[in-house]
Amino acid sequence: MDVSEYYPALLFLVVALLMGVGLLFVAKPIRPSRPDDAKNSPYECGFNAFGDARKKFDVRFYRVAIFFIIFDIELAFTIPWAVSLREAGMVSLMAMIAFLGVLVLGFAYEWKKKAFEWE
Repeated sequence: MDVSEYYPALLFLVVALLMGVGLLFVAKPIRPSRPDDAKNSPYECGFNAFGDARKKFDVRFYRVAIFFIIFDIELAFTIPWAVSLREAGMVSLMAMIAFLGVLVLGFAYEWKKKAFEWE
C-alpha cells in the first residue's frame, strides 16, 4: 500500500477544515450581535432553572441510556457484517454468533435482575 493513496483523503480533510475556519472568520464581522439579559441567561427547557443542579438522578435513567448505547453499538456492528456476509465467510459467522451470544447473555442477566422494570 502506497502512501500516495491517502492524498485525496488528506486533501479533503484540509479543504474541509479550511472551509469551516474560513466561514467562521467571514461570518464574524457580518453577523448580528445584540446581547441582552435574556440571551445571556442560562436556558433550560424554556423556563428558569430551579433547584440544585447537583441533585441525584435516579439510576434508572442512566441504565436506560446504557441499554440504548449497547444495542446501538450492536446494530452498528451487525449491519455492515450482514451486508458483507458472503465475502466474510464462516469465521465471520462464528465471530458474530459469539458476539450476539454474549449480548444475549447480558440481556438475560439484566432481565433476571429485573433491570427493565420501571415500577
